[in-house]
Amino acid sequence: MECFAFLLHNHECLSNTGWLVLKIIKRIFLIAICLLLVGLFLLAMAFGSKNQEIVTVNYLLAQGSFHLSSLLGAVFVLGFSAAWIVIGGFYLRVKYQKHRLGKKLKKETALSDS
Repeated sequence: MECFAFLLHNHECLSNTGWLVLKIIKRIFLIAICLLLVGLFLLAMAFGSKNQEIVTVNYLLAQGSFHLSSLLGAVFVLGFSAAWIVIGGFYLRVKYQKHRLGKKLKKETALSDS
């Protein structure tokens, strides 16, 4: 129990059971966040469905009339998707750098051991 506070930073005190518990906690946390986001989106759509005002949107080549709630929902989904794409790109870049540096470290430690 002493190493529980340092669970995410100090991996030396974790056994196989500890790793399993940590993975389960991470998955539960991820599922909870996803459910919260879906719930908030559905709540926003429920409130938006009461507002059926028609708005006119002038974009570069044309003009369109949309329900305000549909327009807000579509913009929310587009913004959320764009944010995930950008953050996912950063995550993949960092993951690749970590992999490359790990290979470099193994290579240098193998050379220093020889």
